[in-house]
Amino acid sequence: MTTLIKQVKIADVHSPFNGKIKDILLDNHKIISITDNCTQKSDQIIDGKDCFVSPGFVDPFVHFCDPGMENRETLNTGALAAQQGGFTTVFTVPNTQPTVDTKSQVTYIKQHSQELPIHVLPIGAISKKVEGKDLAEMIDMHSNGAVAFSDGLYPVQSTLLFLKALQYVKAFDGVAIQMPIDKSLGSLGLMNEGLVSTKLGLPGIPAIAEELIISRDIELLRYTNSKLHITSVSTAKGIALIAAAKKEGLQITCSVTPYHLFFTEEDLNNYDTLLKVFPPLRTKKDQEALIKGIEEGTVDCISSHHIPQDWDGKTVEFENAKAGIASIETTFAAVQHVMPNIDSEKLAALFSTNARSIFNLPTASIQEGAEAELTMFTKSKITCLNVKDSKSKSANSPFWDITLNGKIIATYSKGKVNINA
Repeated sequence: MTTLIKQVKIADVHSPFNGKIKDILLDNHKIISITDNCTQKSDQIIDGKDCFVSPGFVDPFVHFCDPGMENRETLNTGALAAQQGGFTTVFTVPNTQPTVDTKSQVTYIKQHSQELPIHVLPIGAISKKVEGKDLAEMIDMHSNGAVAFSDGLYPVQSTLLFLKALQYVKAFDGVAIQMPIDKSLGSLGLMNEGLVSTKLGLPGIPAIAEELIISRDIELLRYTNSKLHITSVSTAKGIALIAAAKKEGLQITCSVTPYHLFFTEEDLNNYDTLLKVFPPLRTKKDQEALIKGIEEGTVDCISSHHIPQDWDGKTVEFENAKAGIASIETTFAAVQHVMPNIDSEKLAALFSTNARSIFNLPTASIQEGAEAELTMFTKSKITCLNVKDSKSKSANSPFWDITLNGKIIATYSKGKVNINA
């Protein structure tokens, strides 16, 4: 089936057509032609007026809860939600039941991914059962298709274990992913430690809990000369530490979430459990530092940190609520809304090309003859998603019914086009 995208602006710095308005003809997984005016008959035509097309978006940290917690999400529903959010490739965290800590569990994800409309790639666990005690079978998992290594929602606390992990991934030019929380600081914390937490009477998680882990891991990175990706950076000092490490020449990259860009601790004044996340929402100053980090190039990627929770996990007192937001469907629009003047090339880098480079994924450049993995988006339309329209199995999103500037128009992956309503 041929698909023709008419008069769309290409956002891909690796494409010879970057910044140009073209007709793009797609067929059988491939980009057949890129011309000023394609006259060839096609089965489907998509109007690209006022739209951009980039290599398919990549999300390097999502939780699809499968296997073991399918009441919250499945690989199938997660993939459909990701597709609606503009993503053609996602990395699933290993915090499932059983844990993705062996080659058989990696194979389970890989095999199921073949049946899905997008590419779902497993992150292998660093430690057995993500308990932070003994190394998992990292080399076996890498050989069987693990895209990176992390203990996901349970950041590695042992310095020795994380040192070994960095040494192991170096052997095959892999990447370790760390969510920066020192669990010994503010172990009972529910939100950012500060004036707002004091006013609300909630125990806090200090910013230093993030900054100590980032500082430690940078030292370990310097010692091993390996590759490290810090995900969900939430503090100004955390961004500054990463910027300094990059300037030094260390192989460190980082990502931020849409909700740390959109919300702050002040949005918790009504104890909204939908905004309970880890790392917690921080101050306005921290939020501004994250945005500046994007503008200056310190931040490499946007990651949804899509963490579905069922109704019982959120409709309780704040202290008993589960952390996480089902955010993948609104990630692009939330970032575009917060940063309306961000250019299309920067968006393409943040959502696609940087992650492909960091994690050694196949390139998806927009040029004739290339494999077609595309995301089409616009800045001139709005997104206003509600529970009824969501593809996710869980509804724990504070973005429902909020009008956001920017919209995903379509994706093209695995030879098929998906057009959003």
